[in-house]
Amino acid sequence: MNNEVIITCAVTGAGDTVGIHPEIPVTPEQVANAAIEAARAGAAVAHCHVRDPKTGKGARDPELFREVVDRIRDSDTDVVINLTAGMGGDYVVGETDPLQPGSGTDLVGPEERLARVEQLLPEICSLDCGTMNFGNKHEIYVNPPAYLRAMAQKIKELGVKPEMEVFDIGQVRFANQLVAEGLVADPPLYQICLGIPWGAAADTHSMKAMCDMLPDNAQWAGFGISRMEMPMVAQAVLLGGNARVGLEDNLYLSKGVFASNGQLVEKAVTIIENLGARVLTPVEAREKLGLRPRN
Repeated sequence: MNNEVIITCAVTGAGDTVGIHPEIPVTPEQVANAAIEAARAGAAVAHCHVRDPKTGKGARDPELFREVVDRIRDSDTDVVINLTAGMGGDYVVGETDPLQPGSGTDLVGPEERLARVEQLLPEICSLDCGTMNFGNKHEIYVNPPAYLRAMAQKIKELGVKPEMEVFDIGQVRFANQLVAEGLVADPPLYQICLGIPWGAAADTHSMKAMCDMLPDNAQWAGFGISRMEMPMVAQAVLLGGNARVGLEDNLYLSKGVFASNGQLVEKAVTIIENLGARVLTPVEAREKLGLRPRN
């Protein structure tokens, strides 16, 4: 069991949740305010995507990220900033011609995926460690090994901590290979992502199988989406990991009741403390994860 737990709050994501939840953060101001709300509720880390303010769709414009980061850094609330580096990997296979990308494709190379990270130097950025089917139609999330090695090397050079997001056992194997090749600085940080179609299921067996594969010096967290969010908070802590919650992963506080990011963090804090563990502050999280000092 982990007795000193870091809570990450993933405050908005890029999923098609606008119009489902009435208060999904969309604008940079809303995303920043959500991160600050989560921090005040007990989250040490805020994982941030941005959205097109006009459409609500996921975006990767560095200027949108810049406004989010500036607002958080200028606030009176401390939180570790974790920016997604995952946008730009979407390929929609054409229904009539698979060699022609379908509507919704957004596929760019490693340097463009990391533009916001290079410009803004967050303390952490995500690194999704594999290609996978995503959803039930024609969507594929594309991450070739050469891209991932190039991104890991660049992230290391920037002094940013990569949070290696792993969605199944094969992705854990590849993340471990990045560590073995010296492309990830110690201690390596993993995020075990469960329940996303079509990665590993959000259950005890999947989480344990994946965390058992990690290097001895690894720091890791885990989460489950939808109704498995809070059960996986408890499961991650019991298996020795940290926890993630937030509206990127789950929209509800209870059945039919929409949540805020702060409420989800508060619920996670209660679970963790009821297990007898302590929730770490951002300062303590930086020390535990080996992050560089805050700017």
